[in-house]
Amino acid sequence: MVNIIIDGIRLEVPENKNVLDCALDAGIYIPHLCHHPSLKALGSCRMCIVEAEGETEVVTSCTLKAKEGLKINTNSDRLRKLRNLALELILAGHPEECSTCPNYGCCELQSLIQYIGANTARMKHRSKGIKVEDGNPLIDHDMNRCVLCGRCVRACNDVRGVKVLSYQKKELEFYVGTLQNKLLADSNCRFCNACTQVCPTGSIRDKISLIAGGKKKEDAYVPCRYACPAHTDIPTYVRYAKEGKFDEATAVIRERLPFPKALGYICSHVCELDCKRNALNEPVSIRNLKRHAAEQDTGFYWKGKGKQLPDTGKMVCVVGGGPAGMTAAYYLRKQGHSVTIKEALPELGGMMRYGIPSYRLPRSIVEEEAAVITETGIQIELGIRVDQPKELRKEYDAVLLAIGTHQGVRLPLEGNQLQGVLLNADFLRNASMEEATGMGRKVIVLGGGNVAFDCARTAKRLGAEEVHLACLEARDKMPADEEEIVQAKEEGIHIYPARTFERICGEDRVNGVDFCEVESFTFDENRRPVIVKKAGSEHHIVADTVIFAVGQRPDITEEAGLAIGRGNLIATMSDSKLTEVAGIFAAGDAIYGTQSVVKAIASGREAASEIDLYLGGDGDITEKLAPEHKANPYIGQIEGFAGLHRIEAEVLPASDRKDNFKLVNLGICSEKICNEANRCLQCDLRLQLEEPRIWSDYTGSDYTDKIGGNES
Repeated sequence: MVNIIIDGIRLEVPENKNVLDCALDAGIYIPHLCHHPSLKALGSCRMCIVEAEGETEVVTSCTLKAKEGLKINTNSDRLRKLRNLALELILAGHPEECSTCPNYGCCELQSLIQYIGANTARMKHRSKGIKVEDGNPLIDHDMNRCVLCGRCVRACNDVRGVKVLSYQKKELEFYVGTLQNKLLADSNCRFCNACTQVCPTGSIRDKISLIAGGKKKEDAYVPCRYACPAHTDIPTYVRYAKEGKFDEATAVIRERLPFPKALGYICSHVCELDCKRNALNEPVSIRNLKRHAAEQDTGFYWKGKGKQLPDTGKMVCVVGGGPAGMTAAYYLRKQGHSVTIKEALPELGGMMRYGIPSYRLPRSIVEEEAAVITETGIQIELGIRVDQPKELRKEYDAVLLAIGTHQGVRLPLEGNQLQGVLLNADFLRNASMEEATGMGRKVIVLGGGNVAFDCARTAKRLGAEEVHLACLEARDKMPADEEEIVQAKEEGIHIYPARTFERICGEDRVNGVDFCEVESFTFDENRRPVIVKKAGSEHHIVADTVIFAVGQRPDITEEAGLAIGRGNLIATMSDSKLTEVAGIFAAGDAIYGTQSVVKAIASGREAASEIDLYLGGDGDITEKLAPEHKANPYIGQIEGFAGLHRIEAEVLPASDRKDNFKLVNLGICSEKICNEANRCLQCDLRLQLEEPRIWSDYTGSDYTDKIGGNES
């Protein structure tokens, strides 16, 4: 450490640290533009010039190194004039208007102009006349606003090592661009957005769609993590997977999700919908990377090494042993509470065991991950149905209802009570338990979601000769995953989108269903469906079984003594998991309807945190399992990066799967995992780049007050 003096203020600073950073760290503002805290100093803008004792010429403070006894003056008439002149020269080639720039209001150059008070009236302005390039995904280039500070070039070349940006020349004008003015995708850009992060003007910027929506910066910059209901650190575990560090990758996943292997098979992967790679071609196969990591995991970083707080003496009963209930129980036990799970069905797992068919999620996976939960010391009571949860409060300090949605919905159609009419939840549960389902030879499934396809594909595997599936939605609006629809068609299931269900036909038993084709299906301002039928389109499909797969609801009545809302959902307080009964909470599908396993897990986590607070804890259920890790920002070049196509999972041929419950999705093979992980844009690296501070950040400091806070 050495002692230096800036404007009469003595500072102790690291030797050889540049004076500009020393000053800024101490709350002393020196104007600057080309300087960025995450980049090597350049000194080209001449904004940060200072006077150093013993030097006749001014020096750039970003390149001046601190040494013992150095005395610096940051404010003088000479410095103000030179800075003003330098800024006027920069502005001569910059558009005069600011209000139309997307960066208006958050532009460093604009802030610098306000601070220095440059007078450009006497300058002759010129137009660069460079075409605005908006043909790139994620990034817009407007080089008319470029001030040649070089930040983007240094970020691309020195920090990232991608090296696609450099100084170019058009006639007499210099600007920053790609070689031969190619699009970024054709220049092997990695689309890490480091250039947009460091640009001080609106020259290189995020497309408006990327940052719209009022999200926090870290959420907009890393949309996969934000989209995940549990906010799993997806970029980090994808990076570990790329490096073949599957123990570390799984530890990262387990910090937020106690069922990594199951989710690797059946996660709804909403993260992939928001993956920024979509703007280039296809999203990263995040779910399959998670699955591979979990399958290769040895448990080195998490088995027996997670949080376990001392016993609190508090007792919690969790009603329901599905993903939400088991998750909540797991974290409550880690907080030191005594936990009992009461489950009505013969085994733990909820819809993972009794709703999702085994050809999608092997039962051994559910058993393996449920065992991790129970090994923490949670008491399990199976085959116990709870109808009066309020009675449990006599024994337990808190009760959580995570009962799921195990009751199917029967539409009010003519013939809905005929023999041969089944409900989705009952059908799938009976099939899972290898009990009689009541299914005949010709089956019609009514519904277009994933559960409907689970019913149809299960019926096919149970020996149905014909399976038909019909739904109101048009083909491109069907709520089921595309892979479900495609695989069902491959298995010989007949799919009829855009159909109304007119009536179920038959006298004692189902003999078919009448349908009409739908011309349009919309909702009015009150969210009521508006269906226009196609004239003369009524038709009949013969069947002896109809399965309603149009929704599910919790199996609970008002006799439970709780407020029940629309769809038979358990009512909770606003922004809370607490019901109207003190000490009784609810979570998962039971409070918001059938959605996804990962959302149920996230809901279980939230409930555990809230219950812990209720019982006197701090509500902090977070734990660190993976080793400390800082990603290498130097990502380098990859030839043809933008064109790298998604590696799809291997799928068992339809001929080998349609009449049995063998696993359908075989995942991505080990040899291709690294290639798929390498497609990741590593969006989180952007957060490593420090946020530059502008002069207004120093307003109110003792130093700014002392000098008046303005150069003019």
